[in-house]
Amino acid sequence: MTASQYDNLDGSTLLALAQQAITRYPAALQGKISLLCRSENATFLLEAAGKRYALRLHRGNYHQRADIESELQWLDALRETGIVVPQAIVDREGQRIQDLTLQDGSVRHAVLFDWIEGDMPGTDVDPRAFQQLGRITAQLHQHSKSWHKPAGFQRIIWDHQTMVSPQSHWGDWRDAPGLRRSDDAVVEEAIARAGSELDAFGKDPSRYGLIHADLRLTNLLLHKGETRVIDFDDCGMGWYLHDLAAAISFVEHHPRAAQWVENWIKGYEQVAHISDKELEMVPTLLIQRRIQLLAWVGSHRQTEMALSLGPQWADHSVRLCHRYLETSELPIGA
Repeated sequence: MTASQYDNLDGSTLLALAQQAITRYPAALQGKISLLCRSENATFLLEAAGKRYALRLHRGNYHQRADIESELQWLDALRETGIVVPQAIVDREGQRIQDLTLQDGSVRHAVLFDWIEGDMPGTDVDPRAFQQLGRITAQLHQHSKSWHKPAGFQRIIWDHQTMVSPQSHWGDWRDAPGLRRSDDAVVEEAIARAGSELDAFGKDPSRYGLIHADLRLTNLLLHKGETRVIDFDDCGMGWYLHDLAAAISFVEHHPRAAQWVENWIKGYEQVAHISDKELEMVPTLLIQRRIQLLAWVGSHRQTEMALSLGPQWADHSVRLCHRYLETSELPIGA
């Protein structure tokens, strides 16, 4: 494996760090801590005084403190527009980001968020749920295009090099479990074609800017007719329609994927227009995301998400690369 990006701290160490972070908050926030999930970061549930909170413990070597503060600044700005997103809670000293020092001297960051109520739709729902996803994504993009970022704002860059090169943020796609070396050539050809297409497409501000970058159904909550968005940890600079590709992450090969994409676009167009040039790039952005996820699965193979994909997931990825290269169809579906 060329990248070790998954946080390999054991559960007891992570729990101890989480408990250390909570001690810095007021007495009303002292309560029971339990692990919710481990993916890019470790997320804990805090139950205190009859309320729930989410504590995000960042892994090392991903975001700097300034990156996290920039994420929180965007969340602040989005809330001012009426979009329901998580709010960071300040500690006794007025800080929103905790710096936690490990025994080896390294530092981890943690943020405590208020709990966002809502139900998370799944892939077995009516495809029209993706219209809600498209609509809220369009609202985020409208805000991104008009928002004047504060001085010092910095977030991760999502472009072709940082997504699918051997030195990408998530590692090398060749490390994906189940990927045969005999299939490397077709993936490399898909990467080269996508890179050429995106170079020609360019990064005009109408096409490229601050995006959520991981706005899947798992990060969408529905509550009393209201659509809410969580988990902005991967937000950064990328192509706006990468958020469409991200919407069907890991399940691009699902038989209903084309319906999901169609409904996402329909929902987006209810709020903002997608240009013809952008629509022409949808196949390229879809295959780029799938290859990016090969890298993620390779460097996060211990996670519950990676383990749940099954032994054929890499084969499906190669099949979709063939479809991208050999047909005019979207590289999705069975």
